[in-house]
Amino acid sequence: MRRLASVVFLYLAASASALTAADPEAGGLSAGKLSAGKLSTGKSATSAPFDLIIRNGRIVDGTGNPWFHGEVGVRGDRIVQVSRRIAGPAKREIDAAGCIVAPGFIDIHSHSDYLLLEDGAAQSKIRQGVTTEILGEGNSAGPFQGKLGRKTAFIKGEKVRWSSLDDYFRLVEEAGVATNVASYVGLSNVWQCVMGASFERPTAEQIGQMGRLVDQAMQQGALGLSSQVMMPPGSLATTDDIVALCKIVAQHQGIYSTHIRDEGTGVFDSVREAIEIGERAGLPVDVIHLKIADQKFWGRMSEVVALIEQARARGVNVQANVYPYTRGNNNLASIIPPWAHEGGKAKMIERLKTPRLREKIKHDISRDIPGWYNHFTAVGGDWSRILVSADNRFKGLAMDRVMSLRTQGQKNPDLLEELFDFLIEENGSIGAVYAHHTGQDMQFALRQPWCSVGSDGSAYATTGPLRRGNPHPRNFGTFPRVLGVFVREKKLLRLEDAVRKMTSLNAAKVGLPNRGQLQPRMFADIVVFDPNTIIDRSTYTDPFHYSAGVRWVIVNGQVVLDDGAHTGARPGRAIRHSTTR
Repeated sequence: MRRLASVVFLYLAASASALTAADPEAGGLSAGKLSAGKLSTGKSATSAPFDLIIRNGRIVDGTGNPWFHGEVGVRGDRIVQVSRRIAGPAKREIDAAGCIVAPGFIDIHSHSDYLLLEDGAAQSKIRQGVTTEILGEGNSAGPFQGKLGRKTAFIKGEKVRWSSLDDYFRLVEEAGVATNVASYVGLSNVWQCVMGASFERPTAEQIGQMGRLVDQAMQQGALGLSSQVMMPPGSLATTDDIVALCKIVAQHQGIYSTHIRDEGTGVFDSVREAIEIGERAGLPVDVIHLKIADQKFWGRMSEVVALIEQARARGVNVQANVYPYTRGNNNLASIIPPWAHEGGKAKMIERLKTPRLREKIKHDISRDIPGWYNHFTAVGGDWSRILVSADNRFKGLAMDRVMSLRTQGQKNPDLLEELFDFLIEENGSIGAVYAHHTGQDMQFALRQPWCSVGSDGSAYATTGPLRRGNPHPRNFGTFPRVLGVFVREKKLLRLEDAVRKMTSLNAAKVGLPNRGQLQPRMFADIVVFDPNTIIDRSTYTDPFHYSAGVRWVIVNGQVVLDDGAHTGARPGRAIRHSTTR
């Protein structure tokens, strides 16, 4: 028996050692918390207390499997036991009676990059149950090199500058954040690092420079390449350019995440391009907030889905995500045709001040320019379907009301001329919300098994400096809205399927094997919510309201939301992608 016990101990020790070696996130303090006998799927293998036990809840483990009554035991930053009943003491217990216990939500499309440096509490995300934010679209928090120049921000009043994603990851951890963060490398960043604000075609050598920047970012932990190819500078990249860069990403086992070129009447060709890039470069593709954003094509989402299904049938790993709203966020500057953006905002403003060019811009806005998604024609030229979200005197007003106020006393005013003046006054940038797609199309996409949930939002707050502008309600309500409206009220999704779309599906897409499920050895990112009360409360005209129904949020084993109250804890980490995962 003594010999058998020794063999068992050696086996357990070897298993724990192998786990630590194979897990890029298990270094440092995390690895020190992993030892033989602590990673049990049944009874606790030591007499040491759990740090936390969540009791009496309904477990929805993130896999899509049916819920079951059970309990979750946490030691350090890891889940060590998930079972119907956990025996043994704990330093803290949470009674989750009447609640769902699920993996923390992974927001696959977030824009919190710089807000987290201002205030790492991540209030509007934590209160939705988000424990990990995936950052980067066309732009990312690095690189900032060459012609783009180093990035500057303020952390607790102190000015900081950085030039790489690696720098940003270090700054995030030093500042302290409540959520975990991971990031793509943005196509717009690498393009502008090499080309600046020029619209010239890059040479082969310049594409090579961009490739080296992508390779560097991937080595520093980027999840893959992200693009916004609807507007410059991303729209300047050809399919061949993107394939060349994605081939480098594929060498690192990364992903291509894309805001496609045209979500309106060009949506079919744009989805085909995304599929082609994945097929030629040999890497997974995730289409950002899949939608049909032009009323001319409303009701045709089944055709878009068919394109993706056909690609998947022949072995192309293309998927998508959505947010559960029918309005999108962009800028009034997106109404200005692409050619007028060359050289940056200052040059665009110069053109808006030049009478001859103003006439050309007006002419181009009123017609279809090949390859350009025109936000104005997408909403049928209806100013009432555009809402100002920027922090100016018109915030929260629809543009028809703004135009009425700005043109009082004028006879037959030219509203495009008025738009140009408005943009000039606001230094070329005015955030706006566009009512450009339908609930029917969005819900059809959401039901697809490969379609996950992302907010396309940022970590705002209802008080303090992060209460600013008139932001889209998705910043406050995305995940509770799915659970409250589309699971409980509309019964569009099973609870278990909705949770999978917010957790393990997103983790699998970007390569986070140790998050997104309630399983032993996983990091202890957990949300406890009331399925009967969870709901979004933020609206387009009154956005500053946190969602209801999220009770507890645990990040890396630490309680950040405690029965609805933010504890101030900031246990989030920078998660770096690794080809060893």
